[in-house]
Amino acid sequence: MTSNIALAEKDSPIAIVGAGIFGLSSAIHLAERGFQHVTVFDKQSYFETEYSFAKGCDAASADANKIIRAAYGDEVIYQNLTFEAMKEWEAWNQHLTQGEDLPPGMTRNDRIFVKGGNYRLSDNADLSPFEKLSIKNISEAGYPDSQYVLGNPEEVARAKRDGWVHAIDPFNRAKDGKHTGYLDAMSGFVYADKACRYALHKAKGLGVKFTLGDPQGKFQAFKEENGKITGIETADGLFHPAKLTIMACGGWTPSLVPEMDGLCETTAGSVATIQIPRDSPLYSRFAPENFPVWTWKMRGGELGNLYGFPRDEQGSMKLGYRGTKYTNPQSQPDGVRSIPITKWTTPSISRLPDKSIQIIRSFLDTFLPELGQNGINISGTRLCWYTDSFDNQYVIDAVPQKPGVMVVTGGSGHAFKFLPIIGRFVADRVEGKPTELLEVWRWRQLQPGQKPFNVLMQGMGNPKALRNVKMAGDEDLVLGKKLKTALKL
Repeated sequence: MTSNIALAEKDSPIAIVGAGIFGLSSAIHLAERGFQHVTVFDKQSYFETEYSFAKGCDAASADANKIIRAAYGDEVIYQNLTFEAMKEWEAWNQHLTQGEDLPPGMTRNDRIFVKGGNYRLSDNADLSPFEKLSIKNISEAGYPDSQYVLGNPEEVARAKRDGWVHAIDPFNRAKDGKHTGYLDAMSGFVYADKACRYALHKAKGLGVKFTLGDPQGKFQAFKEENGKITGIETADGLFHPAKLTIMACGGWTPSLVPEMDGLCETTAGSVATIQIPRDSPLYSRFAPENFPVWTWKMRGGELGNLYGFPRDEQGSMKLGYRGTKYTNPQSQPDGVRSIPITKWTTPSISRLPDKSIQIIRSFLDTFLPELGQNGINISGTRLCWYTDSFDNQYVIDAVPQKPGVMVVTGGSGHAFKFLPIIGRFVADRVEGKPTELLEVWRWRQLQPGQKPFNVLMQGMGNPKALRNVKMAGDEDLVLGKKLKTALKL
């Protein structure tokens, strides 16, 4: 079911709720298409807080870093879209080097995209079907030299010649000169907070207006007239008229647009950070030029789906776990829906589920034992709330039951990489221009007999609901000591 919006009048007021990657990219591309009255609302004061989790920002977009990877198995549409996005990331880097019209607080020495490679490994010496397909399709797209199958000594030698010495054995696991894993040299990471700050500044320069902060930027309710949504009310009681309201609220979208029941649900991944002291020899060991982005056993079930990064400029090294996706089901007047709970919400949460910590610690103690040996432990934890669709595809479409409203959501944990370009498709949808991808990202329902990629809406009884999950304590963050539960990763 696809709803045609076809907003032809470029002077029509458009309200975008949410200043994360979907909202920012939508605003940029709508402004570039000539829409003159685009306003972005968000409860966070991002100009001041700079998308920093430490300063109170808790959206998934407000993060230290995100992986940029071209490996998508047989999903060639996302692979090719990543190639397009990478060109834009490189252009953003190039613009920074010119030192003109920079976002406040950024200099010509800043970089957003770091192409440092993605080292993929698992507990199997052979590559997974997903990885084999990724190598095949990336190679056929014209980039065969960027893929290194490290079980082949000739490929290891080629990687060394090509300058990837730091990325072929980052965990020092090679035995007798035999390597394992797969290096995707097309990939790397972006500094997520810098990327959002850059996009915020870019959108403002294009004439997009921003109403940020609580209460003036906080969405309160839709305003309806004659069966059509005519704008929004913010928490300060003001009405903001809009011909079209675009809901791009990340993990908060399903609870604000309940019509999405069964299509999308908010789920949490587990994130841990490790502070590397500047005077430690590990500070250099885990620098971006010496240590790649890595992934462990992706699509490998509950004991897999770990990923991590080199340390950032503040010495913080992040790793995440998505093998178990948690929910926070809460009763609303018309149903039960998962709603984000973070360090900055009321009620709040800072710890991770015990299972997540045990898996993260098992990986660190096995693959990076030098951390515990140097007295370096897990220093911070957070739940990062995504919006999963049942088929892991995005949703960029009008809400059929709510004329005047459109959603841009369903990132399913793999959308940040498309920040520079995803708004192009939003603008296409707004202008009524059909595309192959918009057909994939239409409003839809799980069909009888269709197997979901993500099982959604399991409610209060979901064993992965936080209310049913044991949480870890501070004592569980110490690396190197005996685990409560022995895990073989």
